[in-house]
Amino acid sequence: MSNKGKSSDQKVRRIAIVNPDRCKPKKCRQECKRVCPVVKMGKECIIVKPTSVIATISEELCVGCTLCIKKCPFDAIDIINLPSHLEDQITHRYGENQFMLHRLPIPRPGQVLGLIGTNGIGKSTAIKILANKLKPNLGKFKAPPDWKDVITYFRGSELQNYFTKLLEYNLQTVIKPQHIDQIPRAIKGGTIDFHIAKRDERGVKDFVVKELDLENILDRDITKISGGELQRFAIGVACVRDVDIYMMDEPSSYLDIKQRIRAARVIRTLLDNQDTSKQKYVIAVEHDLAVLDYLSDFVCVLYGVPSVYGVITMPFSVREGLNIFLDGFIPTENMRFRNYQLSFKIAEVIEREDKKVRTYSYGNMKKKLGNFTLEIEGGEFTDSEIIVLLGQNGTGKTTFIKMLTGITKPDEGEELPTLHVSYKPQNIVPKYKGSVRSLLQAKIGNAWQHPQFMTDVTRPLKIEPLLDLDVQTLSGGELQRVGLCLCLGKPADVYLIDEPSAHLDAEMRIITARVIKRFVLHAKKTAFVVEHDFIMATYLADRVVLYTGTPSVETVAHTPQSLLTGMNSFLKSLEITLRRDPTNFRPRINKFDSIKDREQKSAGTYFFIGE
Repeated sequence: MSNKGKSSDQKVRRIAIVNPDRCKPKKCRQECKRVCPVVKMGKECIIVKPTSVIATISEELCVGCTLCIKKCPFDAIDIINLPSHLEDQITHRYGENQFMLHRLPIPRPGQVLGLIGTNGIGKSTAIKILANKLKPNLGKFKAPPDWKDVITYFRGSELQNYFTKLLEYNLQTVIKPQHIDQIPRAIKGGTIDFHIAKRDERGVKDFVVKELDLENILDRDITKISGGELQRFAIGVACVRDVDIYMMDEPSSYLDIKQRIRAARVIRTLLDNQDTSKQKYVIAVEHDLAVLDYLSDFVCVLYGVPSVYGVITMPFSVREGLNIFLDGFIPTENMRFRNYQLSFKIAEVIEREDKKVRTYSYGNMKKKLGNFTLEIEGGEFTDSEIIVLLGQNGTGKTTFIKMLTGITKPDEGEELPTLHVSYKPQNIVPKYKGSVRSLLQAKIGNAWQHPQFMTDVTRPLKIEPLLDLDVQTLSGGELQRVGLCLCLGKPADVYLIDEPSAHLDAEMRIITARVIKRFVLHAKKTAFVVEHDFIMATYLADRVVLYTGTPSVETVAHTPQSLLTGMNSFLKSLEITLRRDPTNFRPRINKFDSIKDREQKSAGTYFFIGE
């Protein structure tokens, strides 16, 4: 990448970010401006005009004293000193005191590029630029360069060829959006069959519909389908298009484990039987590390400070890239972007001789909901134990959770013993009017401020930065963290947690799994967890409840069994095999029909604990 012809105003050594949602100059005494030493010298480092909606900070005049950060009553300011090697590598900036992206991922024809990083780090921005939905301004937001200057900036790299093709040959792109809940409003009704057939430019509608398991819902109106069905519909619409560049933004959200694997296989078929003279590009953003590993050919890691700046690394092999992300250190740049490592040590079964361990049991039960029948085999559980419910969508996992809470009663069999339970539902709807702080205080009192709870739950889940925000303005991931904090903060014998990974990025998923594990062990309680993320499920589970049968028709919830036995049976039903990475014990899905896949299937070891 060339650095010639770059103006001095592009060399940003310090970045100042003012959060527009937090900054309220009309509701404070403008403490930031009052304490700034540069303002006291008579220079306009911080400007707050009478008509200003937010404060403006001059990055050229700022000396990085951080007094404004400490004094701001709304925590609206971030001032970050950038690594020196990023000064001349700005790809895009949204505006003054706004997010900045450094570099771009380098897509390769005929291969799947995976992007991994925390939320707010620039993944969606990078996708928009590569799809020609957003023109990179190289940091010059006041006087954006034209495309000729952009291509000159990238000369000597693979991105020069990519952007040249994008502009000269008018490459067609399609983006599978991240926020699928907005799709029904955008296309205003119609059946699934109508919309997929209308966009079927490759003549693969029947194959895609079958692989994504959409055959039984083709006649449904898209305004009346669930999140998982809407996700599969969105993937199907993207995959039947005949375009040059496919962008898949979080394709596994709302899907169960089986659906995630099948969706990944469908996406990979986009690269099959291609004309070598015109190969397609596929770019995928994914937070489920096991699915990203299975789907991608190579990976770019994104790091930085969320909502402040993001940096994109060079492409790595899938294994190397994901291990770099988990390790928090990039050897090619000698850069540590996280001061702790993320690993997955294999949980050992500990034989407890403590006579004070409490054991609970439940008998055989049956529940009928419309045309769906759930049969539950009796079992038992103890404290300091996490039981993960494994099964496809529509097998009755949430129904079983609700039966444990007492919300739903069984039609046949013994009722469950009376237990004090705490329940985090699958979908969290923000109905509370007020701040996160007042919500926590109203629901769990001072429990969230208890020193042990702060160490185990509040701080790891990063609840403190959310305390003064309005509950109804929180994002999906923020709501999930607050919901989990409320659930664990309530005194109970059994904690019922439905899909804790929903809307969370890869890093926060691992942290959340650790939070649940640590809390259950310290508090000596029991947790039942519904989870579709392979890595979270295997990390959390002491034992598993396996669901078999026909989803939405008739299923059986088997008695709790060991992680090895249960996971082996579950993976066999999905026809996939898992191994563990020797470096950090990360579960990895073997590529279908690979040598390792065939070896493990022939040996019957679908879930492999060792390497």
